[in-house]
Amino acid sequence: MSCVAVVCVGLFLTGCGSVPLTGRKQMLLVSDQEVYEAGLTQYKEYMAQSELSTDAKTTAMVKSVGQKLAEATEKYLRANGFESDIENLKWEFNLVKNNEVNAFCLPGGKIVVYEGLFAIAQNEAELAVVLGHEIGHAVAKHSNERMSQQILTQYGAAILSQALSQKSAAVQGVAVNVFGLGAKVGMMLPYSRKHEYEADYMGIVFMEIAGYDSQSALDFWTKMSAGGGNASDFLSTHPSDTKRIAQIKSRMPEAKKLASQY
Repeated sequence: MSCVAVVCVGLFLTGCGSVPLTGRKQMLLVSDQEVYEAGLTQYKEYMAQSELSTDAKTTAMVKSVGQKLAEATEKYLRANGFESDIENLKWEFNLVKNNEVNAFCLPGGKIVVYEGLFAIAQNEAELAVVLGHEIGHAVAKHSNERMSQQILTQYGAAILSQALSQKSAAVQGVAVNVFGLGAKVGMMLPYSRKHEYEADYMGIVFMEIAGYDSQSALDFWTKMSAGGGNASDFLSTHPSDTKRIAQIKSRMPEAKKLASQY
């Protein structure tokens, strides 16, 4: 029995989950709704202190590419028995005024792109690489995993004996640490390399289903790894290196084959 399975046996909150596409088992101690509500609170606070882009053309591109990817993602989820996951995916794609090369996603599909990202992403397909990657984080429930890990770290076994209302308070408490948007705008607790690789793979599958060539992922991440401009801002939460590019390249045939079924 895996370590994750052992932990899940001893927990009777939400327990274990399985990531769409990869099948990886994960520990999820909080419900999708609780994670969504905690993320939504942080999202609203962030948007309240941010300024939307006034570039109509680029804003339209972000929303159009995002919608295509959202539809492709939901097509996959419906076809593979994950219909219930769609209930908490309330997509929003926003472009904000900020010269940093950055983007992030909060639970429920709340995706924010910074104007500075377009210094690297030169076309729709390269934008789809970023949005697909962020959608991968949302669909894989990586925020739930991080919150679950934080809860165990801060509260340990004591959380197991708390009532649901008390658990909800714990969820809100760790959300600030996990998302961190209020304390430092646009910066979240970095995902693990495992989560990053998983989001990369899921992202190229979703972009292929949406009709974008995943070859663009190699082009985009190669430019990012070169560290041009303000790319280091994005790399602080989205590590990019030769291993990452090699991993994407090795899984691209698999992604294309899978996407061709849709």
